[in-house]
Amino acid sequence: MSVARKTKVTNNIRALRFANGEMTQAQLADRIDVTRQTVIAIEQGRYSPSLEMAFQIARVFGVALEEVFGYDEPD
Repeated sequence: MSVARKTKVTNNIRALRFANGEMTQAQLADRIDVTRQTVIAIEQGRYSPSLEMAFQIARVFGVALEEVFGYDEPD
């Protein structure tokens, strides 16, 4: 039995949603053509989006990719 582990990719999606008129997870999901569950998993760090999806998310908020996603380097 495998245990799901968090990715090293961090994100500011929740903060960006609230800064953009309190956009819901469902509204973001509709804009990038995924399910709400996918947005939840990305926000919680349980799923790393594809590069294409990452750019789509950044475009929705009108910010650079680096303002949405970060990468935690190993110690």
